[in-house]
Amino acid sequence: MPDHIRVLPATAMGLTGSVPGAYVRLLFDYLARQGADAAVILGEAPPPPEATPSSYPALRWAGMLAAAARQLHDPALGLHVGASITPAHLGPLGYVLLASQSVLAALQRYLRYQRLVHDVSPVRTYAAEDRLILEWSDESRHIGLLANQCGLAALVQFARDITDSDVDPVAIHFVEPAPADVAPYAELFRCPVLFGQKATRVCFPASLLELPLRRADPALVAMLERQVEASLAAMPGPDHLLQTVRRCISSHLLDGESMLDQVAQELHVSGRTLRRWLHARGWSFRNLLEDTRRRLAEHYLRDTQLSLPEVALLLGYSEQSAFNRAFLNWSGETPRRWRLAARQAV
Repeated sequence: MPDHIRVLPATAMGLTGSVPGAYVRLLFDYLARQGADAAVILGEAPPPPEATPSSYPALRWAGMLAAAARQLHDPALGLHVGASITPAHLGPLGYVLLASQSVLAALQRYLRYQRLVHDVSPVRTYAAEDRLILEWSDESRHIGLLANQCGLAALVQFARDITDSDVDPVAIHFVEPAPADVAPYAELFRCPVLFGQKATRVCFPASLLELPLRRADPALVAMLERQVEASLAAMPGPDHLLQTVRRCISSHLLDGESMLDQVAQELHVSGRTLRRWLHARGWSFRNLLEDTRRRLAEHYLRDTQLSLPEVALLLGYSEQSAFNRAFLNWSGETPRRWRLAARQAV
């Protein structure tokens, strides 16, 4: 293998925990082909093509896949959804990769724009013996097997598509334990698939880099790459997932202390999954709940038209005294004194 591709650069992105809206559209399309009512199964309307969000929280995406897998009784649903991807599903980025001059150029662009493809964990690419290896960071284990199925299946299918070949990986590694039925994995990947590994990996033969692309077009790449750069710049920041959970918490504050299940249900995941995702980001649900309440309390206290009992009620406290104690613990002041100081500072 030439020296200039011995080690390819890792992406510089940070974990934001999101997937492109195109993946959600892909899932809706797949369910429609199965004769299933995706809107009922997923609990939401399909994203219109002209208004598809640039990304969906990965937690929500994992929940959608889980809901669909339960309905279709298909534990390998992620594989089937991912394998149905085409360059068109990724919009301008898909055509930029397809029109690159070589597999190496397409791979380098994939690394550069990975946040637009699968913004859950950083990926590094390196060579080992006669293999080209794409390896995801430890964060990949937090999104779940279905989402990892979809991501790896989509990558392999995309490689086959842009090279117009039946290229097969040398090996596939999943961090999750082996499922009861591994036949769908063997059928799709046509290579050894190992489970319980230290990292999520796709190992391609090094000869992949020598394959020509079926539609190289440097002029098209130059034109579309500007759109791809704009899409990347519009991606949400690193706290996107936490902000989504905060918004759900805010809408359920009147449900009381046992709101975790309601928030998890709104995100289409189990309470256990929600706890695990928050723990991976240094939060417990209770701590995030209290921090969200604190932020909202300061916002409400600046509104002088709201009485203190009304603020307490909006934050989900049955008594103002409970709110007073909580706010004193957060700020070292009573709500009344904090409001007075905030008013004087204006």
